[in-house]
Amino acid sequence: MIRKILTVIEETHREAGEEIRPPTRKAAAIAVIGNPYAGRFAENLDELIEVGEMLGGLLGERAVRALGIAPHQAESCGKAAIVGEDGELEHAAAILHPKLGAPLRKAVEQGAALVPSAKKRGGMGAAIDVPLGHKDAAFVRSHFDAMEIRVPDAPRRDEIVVAVVVTDSGRPLARIGGLAKHEIEGKDGLR
Repeated sequence: MIRKILTVIEETHREAGEEIRPPTRKAAAIAVIGNPYAGRFAENLDELIEVGEMLGGLLGERAVRALGIAPHQAESCGKAAIVGEDGELEHAAAILHPKLGAPLRKAVEQGAALVPSAKKRGGMGAAIDVPLGHKDAAFVRSHFDAMEIRVPDAPRRDEIVVAVVVTDSGRPLARIGGLAKHEIEGKDGLR
């Protein structure tokens, strides 16, 4: 079912003329998979729901490993999917929502907050912004961010691109207030 997996690391060393120490880092782990429901309506999307569970762990672990950090050092995460032309948005929802979150949370340890997500239909080379939020507290504004991903030869008509992004920090030079990282309680996913 998986045609290819890509891992991309983005490091920001300078922003607005200021040096970022240590650099902020984001890692995207991306899978291109076949869509078993492409070109037809199916009431039951269990096959994609199960694939989502498998990909949550696989991609989450790969992103954490790419950053070279321990799972508890991950700070924010997000998920996204692009469905090829013969698919439907509900196919992306089936992968992203029912079961992908639990193994992703395990890969980043804790993860009390909702994992931000995005989905769209697109052709080969389509880009999507994977939204990011702090893994334990939604009110940490310094971690509201995104990472754009694209795969030049995907998704084909009968494929889905699935991405998980993990960071080891917030945005570079974040300074708009809100709940600070050291104030997180991590109990309700908000604070």
